Amino acid sequence: MFKRFGVFLIVAVFIFSGCSSNNSASSVSLDDVIAKFKAAGLEAENATDITNKTMGMAPMKFEEGKRILVPSLGEDAGGRVFVFKKTSDLEELKSYYDELGKSSAMLFSHTYVKGNVLLQMSGDMEQEQFDKYKKVMDEL
Repeated sequence: MFKRFGVFLIVAVFIFSGCSSNNSASSVSLDDVIAKFKAAGLEAENATDITNKTMGMAPMKFEEGKRILVPSLGEDAGGRVFVFKKTSDLEELKSYYDELGKSSAMLFSHTYVKGNVLLQMSGDMEQEQFDKYKKVMDEL
């Protein structure tokens, strides 16, 4: 009886550990991500916290968000980096940006997800340049 209960308990622990409420694949800070961009020679200047006013109409369900400037794209151009606790919140914000781009070419932006981090960059950035940011994120 106790053996069966012990086996059941061990199996239950393994099953429930895979169903953790923390859906993030990793625990990465935005400062880490931005530092990695810079270390790779990529532009990620003037990182500032994202607030209700700077977020606009997009869902604000992230744990932490920073806006970064990419001077080569022009004045006040760049993107945003977000860290999430819940995968569903990350997917909602990514979908928001992706759908904006589908509704109007003028609103297009690049998006990329790695673990619990979402990168959203100006659509003015060339795909080749955006791929460099993606590569850095893949190495996190």
